Amino acid sequence: MNLIAQPLTAEAFAPFGEVITSPAEHGRQYFEQAFGNGRPDAHASLSMVYRPPISGLPLTSNCLERHEFSSQTFVPIDCGRWLIIVAPHKRSGGPDMAQACAFIAQPDQGVTYRMNTWHHGLTLLDKPGRVAVFMWRDGGKLDEEFVDVPAFTVSES
Repeated sequence: MNLIAQPLTAEAFAPFGEVITSPAEHGRQYFEQAFGNGRPDAHASLSMVYRPPISGLPLTSNCLERHEFSSQTFVPIDCGRWLIIVAPHKRSGGPDMAQACAFIAQPDQGVTYRMNTWHHGLTLLDKPGRVAVFMWRDGGKLDEEFVDVPAFTVSES
């Protein structure tokens, strides 16, 4: 399976969550989807991640993850472009790879994955970077799920 990564836009990403951008003018902008929690005993978790970039595209992978009961928000602190790979959940279970999409996010764009959205791990493209991650956790096995999928390749448009 081959995916072509498109520029990240709010409209194209809407089926999977919300794009986070800084306000263009003085003021505050709210991102309510960043706090989706399906477990009353889960606690808010904010972490910082440091990652080196991959060696470039195309990228071949065979693994996706999801957080069935928590949204997950990524806010770049200091990074270049980064790759987003998402797939909806099939009614029969697992990621629907036939509906998978790939996006290239700019350094000033963050995202919130909705609860139960399958996605690839954080993948930086241009330089090492730091990203803030917010989600809900209770320390149990339902905090995150990783699955192998048929190998897919992502290229840049």
